[in-house]
Amino acid sequence: MRSGTADVIIIGGGIIGMAIAYYTAKLGMDVVVVEKGEISGGTSSRCDGNILAIDKDPGFDSQMSLKSQQLIAELVHELDEEFEYRAPGSILVCESEEEMVAAERWVSRQQSAGLPFRMLDRKELRDEWPHMADDLLGGLECATDSTVNPVLLTYALAATARRLGARMLTHTAVTSILLDGNRKVRGVETEGGSIKGNIVINAAGVWSKQVCRMVGIDIPVEPRKGHILVSARTQNIGRRKVMEFGYLISKFGGKRKVDEDIEKYGVALVFEPTASQNFLIGSSRQFVGMDTRVDQHVIRLIAKRAIRFFPVIEHIPMLRTYSGLRPWTPDHLPIVSSVDEVPGLYIAAGHEGDGISLAAVTGKVISEMLSASPVSIPTEPLRYDRFRGGSGHQEVVI
Repeated sequence: MRSGTADVIIIGGGIIGMAIAYYTAKLGMDVVVVEKGEISGGTSSRCDGNILAIDKDPGFDSQMSLKSQQLIAELVHELDEEFEYRAPGSILVCESEEEMVAAERWVSRQQSAGLPFRMLDRKELRDEWPHMADDLLGGLECATDSTVNPVLLTYALAATARRLGARMLTHTAVTSILLDGNRKVRGVETEGGSIKGNIVINAAGVWSKQVCRMVGIDIPVEPRKGHILVSARTQNIGRRKVMEFGYLISKFGGKRKVDEDIEKYGVALVFEPTASQNFLIGSSRQFVGMDTRVDQHVIRLIAKRAIRFFPVIEHIPMLRTYSGLRPWTPDHLPIVSSVDEVPGLYIAAGHEGDGISLAAVTGKVISEMLSASPVSIPTEPLRYDRFRGGSGHQEVVI
């Protein structure tokens, strides 16, 4: 492609970019997605597939997730391809009385925000999860949580966007964003030529910081590495997502009473059954730059943690392991925003481990911004400039 034009130029072919492509193409806009590798070749293929509210800070964060859950349920009927959607709900389990007290506070705050949360006692855990460790005291449930195959959802969004007229340029890196004398967007330059247009959307995930630097804008998006184990097909040991309550503490940067290495690598149980009758096990959190190599020490820690909650896992073969990079921000919220200094530039990045959860609402909101429609959620908390004058760190009370 030597040159071309488009109404909307999206940088990034992961699930965020494809959600934006779908919702903007649905409005009749001329859309092109520019991806330096393959569609869903990065973070969107190296993650689990949950659409969760259970692990979101009560209030704006959880309401945003609830809206995304509603949109995903609609996409089941809108998209041209199936993506293994299920909505069984999810649970967090507690190891100690201290965690049970914190869980009760969490449930109370979520209920006050209007979300369908409830506490679970030990008997309810055992009745649903006979393979779970006997000493767990209870937990909590969010009934609306759902799950998808993230790669299939990304491809389903892409396929439907294509049918609506969107173009996909893969193996094509963007080398610069073109501006006029007033610093307004006029397109992008790629390895294959220029694309002219007045709207550019930075949906480049862990690379979004580098894309913004092309026009002198700095955003605090950093790669945070996470590992996942994939089991062989096995007996049914659980039909829905299970996380330990310590996952919340790890996610939001708190301190847990666990082994030093478990804490060092942010390891906390995440158990996710799939439509293929196997399950995914996580998780870990590390700042190691762009290093995606699997760390066997971390894998052993994740396995140890999983066996603590599900002893039967010790006897189940694991097929493979992988790691991916999540685009982290200091306040654990994404950036979904126009950029005042560069009219025509938008950012949709920084979702960390919530990219699958929040893809639909992100795509919908960007399309609403571009069409000057009322937005589905308030966008002020997601502005790119909220970090000025400080880290933007958000203390989450658990």
